Amino acid sequence: MANPMLKFVNVPRITPEKRDAPDRTDDFGEIYREFAAERAAEQASRCSQCGVPYCQSHCPLHNDIPDWLRLTAEGRLREAYDLSQMTNTFPEICGRICPQDRLCEGNCVIEQSGHGTVTIGAVEKYITDTAFDEGWVQPIAPSVERAESVGIIGAGPGGLAAADMLRRAGVQVTVYDRYDRPGGLLSYGIPGFKLEKEVVERRNRQMAEGGVEFVTNCEVGRDVTFADIRAKHDAVIVATGVYKSRELGEEGADADGVVKAIDYLTASSKKYFGDDVPEFESGELNAEGKRVVVIGGGDTAMDCVRTAIRQGATSVKCLYRRDRANMPGSQREVMNAEEEGVEFVWLTAPGGFVTEQAVRNAELGQVSDAATVSGVRVLKMRLGEADATGRQRPEVIEGADYVEDADLVVKALGFEPEELPTLWDCPELEVTRWGTIRADFRTHETGLEGVYAVGDIVRGASLVVWAIRDGRECAEAILERFAAGSAAVAAE
Repeated sequence: MANPMLKFVNVPRITPEKRDAPDRTDDFGEIYREFAAERAAEQASRCSQCGVPYCQSHCPLHNDIPDWLRLTAEGRLREAYDLSQMTNTFPEICGRICPQDRLCEGNCVIEQSGHGTVTIGAVEKYITDTAFDEGWVQPIAPSVERAESVGIIGAGPGGLAAADMLRRAGVQVTVYDRYDRPGGLLSYGIPGFKLEKEVVERRNRQMAEGGVEFVTNCEVGRDVTFADIRAKHDAVIVATGVYKSRELGEEGADADGVVKAIDYLTASSKKYFGDDVPEFESGELNAEGKRVVVIGGGDTAMDCVRTAIRQGATSVKCLYRRDRANMPGSQREVMNAEEEGVEFVWLTAPGGFVTEQAVRNAELGQVSDAATVSGVRVLKMRLGEADATGRQRPEVIEGADYVEDADLVVKALGFEPEELPTLWDCPELEVTRWGTIRADFRTHETGLEGVYAVGDIVRGASLVVWAIRDGRECAEAILERFAAGSAAVAAE
């Protein structure tokens, strides 16, 4: 049989077709179309099957990428799916939202040789979507039910990955989450044009039908105590993520019209789900007809600017204090945003906010004299000497500031941990100087016996794929602990 691989010399790199910008900005549907079977096999065949697969080593989950690419090229999709899901709980999600340009694809050997990387993410997405369509994705059905139970606080990617593995092993799993549906960041933080919500809900249904109990609208420290959760379960996993927004100290930062990115994206996602969202209907968290300024240069900022375009903003500008080459967000997302009409204003930072006293709906007797944002005072920057991390430090250019008109300003400056020991009345829960939970990097166990922590609440704001890895590793550690306990009891 002829070798189906090593075709990168003759077969060019092709990505899935992308919807035209005028078409895709009318809705929140995903912008990339699905590969056809022939195109997926063709692109997979470009893999060089190199002896040292850097794509695999630079994937946080160490997915067996070369092997499932080969299986795809050979048309053995069922086997490709079986292999891909052995290391990744949610391959269809990672295939959509992972920054492949910085991870697997960015380290592809043929990319380094100038032939263009294999489109790993698009093939991964195609494999799992096909598996769902063909019914290959089996329900969770443990062969043996176990008596041990685990409580998981947070239904984001880290918590869900742990829940999936534990439930497959027969452990009784309860997931507590503050929101009204599972998914965390996947449901409420990532817009539908990157990750359609049915993709997440499909996995949520699979876990619920497989015996995972979800307790939603449940705020630990308010609706249930952390002590009660510990008392109820044999082990507890903290997977809350980091949701406390970094703030600006500039004058006017608390004015009406200056909003947090997490609030803005959550309101948009709830509207997408069909929920009643008063803050959206009132215009507070709706960009329609407004001049929008987003402050920040990460992936959250990219989600905000592209959401504002779809909501019908009259203009959308993104301020970032460094240049394009030094921004933390995905270059692919920047390109998509520019195609959709977003203007990036590089080397700029907010120096304060222009506000005006507004009297709104006076004819209806609803009078307000609250300060409302009408502009951002923009400081022009230049890159100076490198800091301790090696990045050039932004410096203000004196006397070059100006005012950018704005009706809605979205702060996308990153996230920090909430003060969990205080909120949960558990001062013995040890945290780092950054407020993240201190946990063993192998087992993910904290200093409290039987309490584990995974994902962003340990790492700080990071990638979904790292949270999935943490959740899987943590589940393995808990299963080993349960096994050791059972062996000890049997030996007595």
